Amino acid sequence: MTRDIGLDVPPPDSECDDPNCPFHGVLSVRGSVINGVVLSSKMQKTIVVERTFEKKVPKYERFEKRRSRIHAHNPPCISAKEGDHVRIAECRPLSKTKSFVVVEVRK
Repeated sequence: MTRDIGLDVPPPDSECDDPNCPFHGVLSVRGSVINGVVLSSKMQKTIVVERTFEKKVPKYERFEKRRSRIHAHNPPCISAKEGDHVRIAECRPLSKTKSFVVVEVRK
């Protein structure tokens, strides 16, 4: 049985018994939704997602490229790998550095 998490994402095909899964557990998602690329999936149930964005420099009236790395929880039913394009959603803090959870692996 999968829950409706309130986002326009398809539910995963497999089931899991992780309490920190937004689809099969009790974790609720709220706040920002970010797209990024998985850089590392070596930790247990955790991935590192990098997002790139452009920031305007007012003095020179140009844009500079920036990037940030975010730790996200990777439920067993989704299990994103390195190089995947993923969508992550904000949730309550799960550890010192994790406040996001993977909700979709994008094609």
